Amino acid sequence: MTNALPRAGLLLPPMLAMGLVILAANILVQYPIQATVGSIDLAQWLTYGAISYPIAFLVTDATNRLFGPEAARRVVYVGFAVGVALSLAFAPTRIAIASGTAFLVAHLLDVFVFDRLRSLAWWKAPFVSSLFGSAVDTALFFSIAFAGTAVPWVSLGVGDFFVKLAMATLLLPAFRAVVALYPKRLRAVEAA
Repeated sequence: MTNALPRAGLLLPPMLAMGLVILAANILVQYPIQATVGSIDLAQWLTYGAISYPIAFLVTDATNRLFGPEAARRVVYVGFAVGVALSLAFAPTRIAIASGTAFLVAHLLDVFVFDRLRSLAWWKAPFVSSLFGSAVDTALFFSIAFAGTAVPWVSLGVGDFFVKLAMATLLLPAFRAVVALYPKRLRAVEAA
């Protein structure tokens, strides 16, 4: 891999995907999952945002694997700006601020951890970086967005974190497929 950043056009799809994932998660975090499993009321533990948001780590990690940490950071910064702007338009301000703060810190940590582990088995870098990023993201988001409100944010945060761990595991095949299927000719363009 070269140290040069890929042309902006190659990063456009992950940048757009990142912004859309953040927007969707910020809207969906307002909707608890209305279901019960046995005697457990999932609405006290999970929102639909918990299921959609982990896709952002997939985008960050695939970009990091394909183009390197500088490109991944660029996607994070653009995703942050687009996501916060859209969230301010479509989600409550407190959620947009919490999301932006948590997203930026967690995804920059994810890029750092992934890059340190990139030479290990294919699944270790995306899984471990998502684990660390998810822990930081969950703690920051739920404490900023919901502390001092009637929302059961601690239990929602715990549920959210466990869903992020499950999604990090379930998204590993998608990570491998995206990296394997990404056209090698486009990867070669990154040096141009």
